[in-house]
Amino acid sequence: MKRILALVAVLAVMTMVLAGCGEEKKAEQILKIGTMSPLTGPYAADGNDIRQGAEIAIEVMKEQGGIAGYTDIQVFPQDTACDPKQAVASANKLINDQVVGVVGAYCSSSTIPASETLAEENIIMLTPASTSPKVTERGLTNMFRTCGRDDHQAPAAVKFMKEVENVKTIFIVDDKTTYSQGLAEGVALAAKAAGIEVLEHDHVNQGDKDYSAVLTKIKGANPDLLYISLQNSATGALMVIQARRMGITAKLMGQDAVYHPKLIEIAKADAEGMFCTFGAIDKDAPAYKEFYTKYKALTGNEPGAYSAYSFDSTMAYLLAVKAAGTTDFAKVREALLKVDFVGASKQVSYNEKGDSGSNYTVYQIKDGKFVPYWNSLSGEKY
Repeated sequence: MKRILALVAVLAVMTMVLAGCGEEKKAEQILKIGTMSPLTGPYAADGNDIRQGAEIAIEVMKEQGGIAGYTDIQVFPQDTACDPKQAVASANKLINDQVVGVVGAYCSSSTIPASETLAEENIIMLTPASTSPKVTERGLTNMFRTCGRDDHQAPAAVKFMKEVENVKTIFIVDDKTTYSQGLAEGVALAAKAAGIEVLEHDHVNQGDKDYSAVLTKIKGANPDLLYISLQNSATGALMVIQARRMGITAKLMGQDAVYHPKLIEIAKADAEGMFCTFGAIDKDAPAYKEFYTKYKALTGNEPGAYSAYSFDSTMAYLLAVKAAGTTDFAKVREALLKVDFVGASKQVSYNEKGDSGSNYTVYQIKDGKFVPYWNSLSGEKY
């Protein structure tokens, strides 16, 4: 009888322990946010900027008290390598990880297929970097974009060429990626409409390290301006170095993928005087300065080109979840469309398509730094 009573007592204790564990498990609610970007390979600088931007936003939200109902917010990063197939695999991995929102990707060629996979599971995706118009023109209700669009960037670049630099002829080079080629084609069309002669629109391949063939053509064509539309700053830097060393004296202009501190770090003096278009960010604004201080303290790095956009994309999603009081897709999407806050990159709000608007600035590399040079909205120099 004593043995039976002892066994009953042990079972009772075990039941209480297990019940307690169940209560603890139930109480631990983790809000899972995925990121998708190239964390390895030639685009890793921008990809890790995106990952870190998301991580900083989550730290800031935690410091502000977090989100009711959740004991923690965690980031689940995935490496897309700017490859469409790997991007879809990354999206499926994040679905299996049970993330409720995704910040990414970098390359439009990755964002487009990944967003379709995430749409099947009603998972919202906010891109801080993919600028192809196709990203938000497919009618996907889960797709949002915090950066600008190429069909705004191309006309801004051409307006600058014509009205500020009095460019008569240009030579365009892209690397055949969805983003780079699409933007280059937009520049070519806008240039022709503006009366600027496009001497040639040529292509290189991703991963090329020797651009002598196309640069020989460019030197022979002798354009006023060489427009470089490549997928990242490292390859852009190589083309800049080789162009200058071949004796090409044309003005150089890149786009927002080439705009990155790595361009200056690699090309050094050869990049001096080069122009780049990028979304206007007021780095003297209090919101940016707060972001910068936090970013530098937690990562030890300077923010990259898309760090602030990634921070704002993540913060927008977290604020929407907080306002909705749930991660339900329809309610969070509705809350996202009402989001309106001063972000690190700009005033953040989204239209029904998921776009947040564009205001491109032309930056010039001067004394080893990107310096704001011309505002496309006002049409005036800084």
